This record gives sequence, structure tokens and C-alpha cells, in this order.
Amino acid sequence: MPKVVITGGSGMLGQHVLRHFVDQGYDVLNVDAVRPKEHICPTLIADLTNLGEVYSVLAGADAVVHLAAIPAAHIRTPEVTFENNVVSTYNVLEAAAGLGITKAVIASSESSYGIVFAVNRLEPAYVPIDEEHPQLPQDSYGLSKVVNEQTADMFHRRTGMQVVSMRIGNVIIPERYADFPSFIHDPEQRETIMWSYIDARDIAEACRLAVETDGLGSVALNLAADDTSSAIPSRELLAARYPAVKDIRHPLDGHETLFSNAKAKKLLGWQPKHAWRTYVKES
Repeated sequence: MPKVVITGGSGMLGQHVLRHFVDQGYDVLNVDAVRPKEHICPTLIADLTNLGEVYSVLAGADAVVHLAAIPAAHIRTPEVTFENNVVSTYNVLEAAAGLGITKAVIASSESSYGIVFAVNRLEPAYVPIDEEHPQLPQDSYGLSKVVNEQTADMFHRRTGMQVVSMRIGNVIIPERYADFPSFIHDPEQRETIMWSYIDARDIAEACRLAVETDGLGSVALNLAADDTSSAIPSRELLAARYPAVKDIRHPLDGHETLFSNAKAKKLLGWQPKHAWRTYVKES
């Protein structure tokens, strides 16, 4: 069976990605700085900023899914966030290239567009935000994701390695659907993430499909649910919080996502399966 190494598998998202790959019959190794709460597969503790350790943990793998990172701005100091995220991603791709691994998936972020953690308010140039939208981060976390995507492009040019950079929206695990009633009627909440969300189980499936699909080169893909995380129609959300945005490139007749997932659907044959309305009463 194919062996996939998943970094950051002890984290909130990582646990779902581990389980999905295991359930799909892969030989899975989790690599993280801490052990997971639940044993799903073998785990190795490693420092991904040490290239020698990364070579060791990737030895024998057919693919790598790199999720490990400081996962947002303002958790650690800006320079630590940038250094950790950029160096660890470089090392994972450098070791993968050196070991002849031809498939990699890395976790990028909607934060790379700059709106999420903007110090000076930033509005989208158009909606839905797709992969061609300018990336204008004002923080070291978003910048680290832009640099990592450029690093992916470089390794593809140099080695031909396929690297899929997943620009992931707000990750929701099943337990967190209980929080939705607290914000679905308030347009101000979650405006900087354009009211996006994506179930961790849908991310896991997208990661697997990215490993199994050939010919992608180095590509960035948005991952989001088909709808917003709001009970308010999408046009009303824009009118309330982003009234200056007039460039609307797809019909918005209901609760359509403002963070386009069309490219991931087209290239991976992926379809998000988990919508919050299945789990939450809107009243």
C-alpha cells in the first residue's frame, strides 16, 4: 500500500486527515512536535526546522501532506511564526525532492489574500475570491503562506514534483457546529474570512485526491464549503459589510460561498459533503 507522511497530524485538522488516509487503506505516519490525543497511526516526534530530521521521517514515503505550522497570526511573535512556517515547509519539500517523492500537498490559507489579519482594513477586489485574486497580506502568517506557495513553485520547476497548495478557509470540526447559532445572524462576525468555512473531513478528502491526481504541477486551490457560514444571504452580507465591492463575478441568489472552490472541484473532482445546515438549526 502507498505510504504517506502527514505532518501536523496531532492537530485539530490533522487528526481528521490521518483518519481519512488510514480509512482509505494508506500506510500512514504522523509527524508532529507532540503526540496526538487519539492513536490513529504511528507517530514520530520531530523538529521540521531541522532538515536532517525531515529526511529521516520522509524516508520510504510515496507522498507527503504537510499540515504542521503555527496555524494563525498572533499565536507566536511574528518573526517566530514566519521562520517556523517558511523553514519547515522548505525542509519538507527539499527532503521530499532529495528522496524522490513526487507528490506533496501543503497547507496554505485564505489568510494569504490579506483580508483576515489586515491591520489596515482590506476589502476584496471582487467576489467570489478565486485563486487569481491578489494576495496582499499585512502579517507574517499570511506572508509565510505566500512564500510557501512560491517555494512550491520553485521545487516544481527544479524537480517536476507535484505540489498542491491548499488555501484552506476556516476549519470546522464536527464539534464546532454547536457554535454556529452564536454568529449566523450577525454579519459583522466572521466578515474578515468572508464568512467562509470548510469541514475538516472535506479537507481530508481533498488532500487525498491531490495525492491521487496526476499532472497538476504546482497549483494553489481554495478549499471552502459551497455556502457561507451565515443565515443571511450573500448579497446582504456584502451590502452590510463590503458595500464598495461591486465586482460580483458569479450569480449570488442565496447563500453562495464568497470564497470560490470551483478550481478544486474541476482539478480534483472534489465536492464538499458537509454543510452546517445539516447539523445546526437556523432559528
